[in-house]
Amino acid sequence: MWDLAKILGLVALCATPLPAHAQDYPAKPIRLVVPFPPGGPNDIIGRVLGQKMQELLGQLIIIDNRPGAGGALGTDNVAKSEPDGYSIAIASAGALAISTALQEKILYDPLRDLAAITLVARVPELLVASTTVPVANVSELVALAKAKPGTINYGSTGPGSMPHLAGELFRTSAQIDIVHVPYRGAAPAVNDLVGHQVHIMFLDVPVLLPQIQAGAIKPLAVGGRLRVKSLPDLPTMGEIGYPQIEADNWYGMVAPARTPPAIIAKLNAAAVAAMKAPEVQEKLASQGAILIGNTPEEFAAYVGSEIQKWAKVVQAAGIKVN
Repeated sequence: MWDLAKILGLVALCATPLPAHAQDYPAKPIRLVVPFPPGGPNDIIGRVLGQKMQELLGQLIIIDNRPGAGGALGTDNVAKSEPDGYSIAIASAGALAISTALQEKILYDPLRDLAAITLVARVPELLVASTTVPVANVSELVALAKAKPGTINYGSTGPGSMPHLAGELFRTSAQIDIVHVPYRGAAPAVNDLVGHQVHIMFLDVPVLLPQIQAGAIKPLAVGGRLRVKSLPDLPTMGEIGYPQIEADNWYGMVAPARTPPAIIAKLNAAAVAAMKAPEVQEKLASQGAILIGNTPEEFAAYVGSEIQKWAKVVQAAGIKVN
């Protein structure tokens, strides 16, 4: 495995010669927008990564939480910022891929108005239940939902979010009648799940793991393709008969379009190097986050493929966001 100096050095060589403004970058603090409230998975990943990146770049990285519209408001803020590398975002699949399929008038075009920096992480969604729901596995949950249609609700981090789409995939795949309860972010949704106002929920591993370990909620299945290392005995949805339910959330770093390529290269190098750092690996990978760290070109292509994928899911489920 390459060390941090080699990674940064290679990108520096590839980027030379640099324009004067890129050579001086960063010359002041960088604003890293997290388009969700504090405490959620997007916030956790942003803060851990941002802390290491500021060490590597030698400049303060300020976390700016701007929640709303499933992550679209904060992402739009960056899309409309000056393309100088001092306003960037770490946004979710919802803001970078799903939103284009949900909104008639989107605030921004992810491929036209944003510059890809890197895919940071994939995070499997877990299906969990309140401790008051009398089920021990997915089969019992489906049986209960069919016996009492319309009485079980599922929470999400907002209309059109990955947890919402995962819930809809579960509803249609299992042919059950469950009711969607949207929230503005992961933290308030989990609070109500622990408080028994919400019955079940799909949500990212990092934000659910502490509550699972404390016995405050019940894990039922992994929504992704692979089992989670921190919960090795928990089966995937595919293993229990629902292979079509693949809900890996993902988080990527972006800048405004027209940000100079040399600055994008510096940000990419710092982000990739930060993801290789043992302390970052320990804080995020152990919680279920699968760290990626690819090139801007690879990430841009991935966003394009995800836009097409989730557009089909939204259309098939008939999801609409006002």
